[in-house]
Amino acid sequence: MSLDQNLENLDSGQQSIHKYLVVKSKEGDRRAQSELYGLYAKAMFNICRRLMGNEDEAKDALQDAFVDAFLKIHTLENENLFSAWIKRIVVNKCINTLRKKKLEMVEINDRTDYVEEEEDTDFQKFEASRIMRAIDQISEGCRTVLNLYLFEGYDHKEIGTILGVTESASKAQYSKAKAKIRKLLMDDNSMSYG
Repeated sequence: MSLDQNLENLDSGQQSIHKYLVVKSKEGDRRAQSELYGLYAKAMFNICRRLMGNEDEAKDALQDAFVDAFLKIHTLENENLFSAWIKRIVVNKCINTLRKKKLEMVEINDRTDYVEEEEDTDFQKFEASRIMRAIDQISEGCRTVLNLYLFEGYDHKEIGTILGVTESASKAQYSKAKAKIRKLLMDDNSMSYG
């Protein structure tokens, strides 16, 4: 058997295991739910951590999201789409939690210009941990838009709809977030060498 065939079998085997766990979870099997949690918790926690900006709040959001997911798992029609489905629940849980905290968004007039930058290559030279620390220091509004746009792949129109702001407000928050992070990183960098 060729390497490609082995990889194909492995991929289909993993898909079968995931599908089996989802089916059993739909039947209320707590062990299967625990296994699914174990498979997805770390990746989903990373999403929560980026969006919430606080480890304890991220843990709470993660737990709440999985509780909601397992209560609603019977509504999942295609077991093969579990990963996308759970990610959507996690993102929505974080956004709703932030909304409850009265997320402060700067409403920008639709006519206001924002700076559209070509590439974010400046960030590539910094360590991920330094960037995460900088992201944690910016406002919740900026952090939320940055995470939804940069890490979760939403466009500004979608972010505006999700957060109840205009598309230009989302763009402005993203631009503001990048500028604040860049300044924090540069200030941190100058202190390191100064």
